[in-house]
Amino acid sequence: MAKIAFLGAGRMGSGMAARLVSAGHRVTVYNRSAEKAAQLVASGAVYAPTPRAAVRDAEAIFAMVADDTASRSVWLGEHGALSGEPAPGAFAIECSTLSRPWLLELAKQADTQGLRFLDSPVTGLPDAAAAGELVLFVGAAAECLDAARPLLRPLCTDIVHFGDVGAGTAYKLMQNLLGSVQIAATAEALRTAELAGLDLATVVDTLSRGGAASPTVVRLGRLMLEGVHDRDIAFTAALRLKDTRIGVEQAAALAAPAQLGHAALGHFRQLVDAGHGDLNESKIIDLLRE
Repeated sequence: MAKIAFLGAGRMGSGMAARLVSAGHRVTVYNRSAEKAAQLVASGAVYAPTPRAAVRDAEAIFAMVADDTASRSVWLGEHGALSGEPAPGAFAIECSTLSRPWLLELAKQADTQGLRFLDSPVTGLPDAAAAGELVLFVGAAAECLDAARPLLRPLCTDIVHFGDVGAGTAYKLMQNLLGSVQIAATAEALRTAELAGLDLATVVDTLSRGGAASPTVVRLGRLMLEGVHDRDIAFTAALRLKDTRIGVEQAAALAAPAQLGHAALGHFRQLVDAGHGDLNESKIIDLLRE
């Protein structure tokens, strides 16, 4: 069993860290708000006051945080993980959804510290994280991934190796931008159905069984139908805006088409600007009703 540092105990990170604790690893957790790590500590993890303290002698460092700013803070901040003293040749496994330029910069910084870096964003909601049913999108040298697989196994049902560092994030941003387009289009479709006088329950049920269905359309269609956006929040509007923005930025950097991505970005920016950033992303349906 390994000594592991886990940076981030939010909706996703708490479930992932708990899986590593359950697998028998010695887990030290850091989170900016210590109270969010209380349940992990109760289950056997150790709390560290800083990322630097968390990584001491760690054989692997996982990070699951909200965005580039949080990632930069936990890795390169005044008491960041890269200023610490992990075990020689430790893995640095960044699971957050980040911009590709920052991810590549972080990988270079980790490499100068002698760490073996894995670009490993995940797909799945918090319940999947807690159940060990995520899918990992990995960018790393093949030998590095092979060495890290035993540590990754408690977290996931599948590991997809897309190539070298940066490839996992490139895929994740493309996938999430597609998801943003689907969510915005689902909200537009349901609003159109409302204005046409159709029964929304019937519409959502029929959509979920039709050719336009996808897991995103089905899940968000049902959430929009329920209309409860302020509890059991799996993914906030602010996080959706962030993912959409960095997905569009990646497309621009690659000179790739992203007209639909820009349209979705406009919807989610309006939603957050209206003060709904902390609500579920399904709140977008109400934006179109105003």
